[in-house]
Amino acid sequence: MKPPKLSIVIIGRNEGDRLTSCLQSVAAISAESELIYVDSASTDGSLQLAANFGAEAIVLHGGTQTAARARNAGWHRARAPLILFLDGDTILNQDFPAAAIKVLQSEPAIAAVWGHRRELHPERSVYNRVLDLDWIYAAGDTDYCGGDVLMRRSALAEVEGYDPGLIAGEEPELCRRLRARGYRIVHIDFPMTGHDLNMTRFSQYWRRAVRAGHAYAEMAFRYRGTTDPMWSQESRRNLRTGVFWITWLLIALLFAALRTWWGVPWLALLPVLSARSAWKARAKAQGQTMLLLLYGLHSQLQQIPILVGQLRCFQSRRSRERPKQIEYKQGASA
Repeated sequence: MKPPKLSIVIIGRNEGDRLTSCLQSVAAISAESELIYVDSASTDGSLQLAANFGAEAIVLHGGTQTAARARNAGWHRARAPLILFLDGDTILNQDFPAAAIKVLQSEPAIAAVWGHRRELHPERSVYNRVLDLDWIYAAGDTDYCGGDVLMRRSALAEVEGYDPGLIAGEEPELCRRLRARGYRIVHIDFPMTGHDLNMTRFSQYWRRAVRAGHAYAEMAFRYRGTTDPMWSQESRRNLRTGVFWITWLLIALLFAALRTWWGVPWLALLPVLSARSAWKARAKAQGQTMLLLLYGLHSQLQQIPILVGQLRCFQSRRSRERPKQIEYKQGASA
């Protein structure tokens, strides 16, 4: 049997209607491809749904159900030289594969190509609207990519794929190893996927930031003292900023209890620093002042749960316990 030109690997867990939309978008592309769905112990009929769309289904049994483990299972089963990874809560732009393949094949040193990922429903919650801006990156060479990406199978094999033990940050960690081998990661100015974050509660927002903090600390510890100390500066900055905002909150509560005007300048720090972050991010949402101010507030205050995530990582290392998966989406595995 002639091998396919492209293998599409979708990972998911209890994605429901989101997976249906993802599979429908993949069915619309014209490239000669095979479809592989890797399921992390779903209970909503996802396996049968994927089979109905002609996907080869793989089920992960036992152990920690990480996105890295699922992606490894997918590309190991794939037969094509090019692998397109997708999360089950995304919708693929049908023209992206052809555009990305053209870039990938233009130079052997390019190992991964990714495009624009944006939120499908920013209007449904303030969290969706603000976090949508996190997906905006400039085109060109990048240090890392996200979960949706086109990759060379040979490059994946050379670095032995994703680290299955990571509960977060698996894509940047993989990209660091690829770059260490001389490969390039390229972000193209082209729509790639729509993403359904489906975030409606503060608890989801908090856990997502905790998960990011765990990833920062894990990578900073792993690559400390190397020529490419991944996320070491970010980890230290997050620690300082998180401690600062916790201290700010405690002092603000003290001033409020004392009912003194001396607390006014202290309280003003939050809007001032948030406005500064908004100004730095102004290219992400030009002309949308209120959205940028909300994004600036998010950029500052998310440092508190990120700090919590870093502390959880430190505790896991100290106790030598396997870190537990941090889920922030209802039904999702990553």
